[in-house]
Amino acid sequence: MLVLLAGIFVVHIATVIMLFVSTISNVWMVASSNFGQVSSGLWLLCNSTCDQLPVNSDEEASLKAVQAFMILSIIFSVIALVMFIVQLFTLEKGKRFYITGAFMLVCWLCILIGVSIYTARFTGKMADFESPHHGYCFILAWICFCFSFIISILYLVLRKK
Repeated sequence: MLVLLAGIFVVHIATVIMLFVSTISNVWMVASSNFGQVSSGLWLLCNSTCDQLPVNSDEEASLKAVQAFMILSIIFSVIALVMFIVQLFTLEKGKRFYITGAFMLVCWLCILIGVSIYTARFTGKMADFESPHHGYCFILAWICFCFSFIISILYLVLRKK
């Protein structure tokens, strides 16, 4: 049981780190231009230098929603990690980690909403550049989506023995 708890803890920490990286880095979309590789994230558009991400007024609300949901997912994941540590030392044997699982389900939902909005509104929006494709941050966000769902289900069914 200790090995299972340690494994879940390590995957949870990895998920938090990947969420930080995917939210902070500006490599959600990557394309080529005459000046080299161009990357676009949630915050900046980068080639050799980084500038504010140009969005029109129709897309600004969607971008703010993606930014907010990704930040919320980080917050809920960190809260779930803290709650796991607290419940690990305060729960009696045989009790379940319901609160931790609930916070991870909310984190999962925030990732789902944020990445889905980004996919629907911003995929392929780098039409001015050649061969746009998704960057590693977009892929990390979907991996965090999977990990947070698996972790939340494990927390909900896990019993301390």
